[in-house]
Amino acid sequence: MATDDMWIWDGGRACLDFANTLRSRWRTTPVETLREPDDLTGWLQEALLLAPATTEPATATVLLSARRLRESVDRAVLAVADGRLPVSGDVTLLNRSAAAAPRPALQLVITDDRLEPAGTAPLAADPTLALALIAQDAVDLLLSAEIRRVRVCGADRCALRFLDRSPARNRRWCSMSRCGNRTKVRLHQARTRQSGRIAES
Repeated sequence: MATDDMWIWDGGRACLDFANTLRSRWRTTPVETLREPDDLTGWLQEALLLAPATTEPATATVLLSARRLRESVDRAVLAVADGRLPVSGDVTLLNRSAAAAPRPALQLVITDDRLEPAGTAPLAADPTLALALIAQDAVDLLLSAEIRRVRVCGADRCALRFLDRSPARNRRWCSMSRCGNRTKVRLHQARTRQSGRIAES
C-alpha cells in the first residue's frame, strides 16, 4: 500500500494532482502509487473528494477505471495545453465519467463586498462519484484559459504536471522546495567541478 508521502499536491488542480499519482513518467516503467484499491480510497480522501466515513471502499474494478481516467485526463490536458485536440476516446471517457456526478447548483457568498461562489461542494459518498468530480475538474480545465498554463516540471527525472499561476507565467518547477532547489544545487556543483578542472589544467 502507498504511503501518504508518495503523493504530491503541487498540481494546482485536482485533475493534475490525480495525473501525478503516476510518478516518474519519464521512465520506461513509471512508478505507480495507486497500487491497490485502498490506495485509491486514501488518495481520494486526502484530496478532499471522498467522504472519510464512506462505507463503499474502492474495488479492483474501480481502481482500473480510475487508472484509465487518469491517463485520459493526462493525455487530454497535455494535448490541449500544446494547442492540439484530444483524441475522441479520451473526450468520450471524460464526458461519461463527468456525467456520473452532476455538478451541484452554484451557491453565492458575499466576501469583502464581492460576489463569489460559495465553494461548498459536498464530498462524494463513494469512489466512483469522487472520480466523476475529477473528470468534471478536467473538463472545466480543458475549457478554461488556464489550460495554457499547464506545464511539465523542467527538472530531470520529475515530469510532474502543474498549473503555472505565477504572474510572469514562467514557473519551471513543480515545486521550488523540491525540484527547483535540487536542480540549482546540481547545476552549481557541476559548475564548481568544471571550474576546478579548468584551474587544474
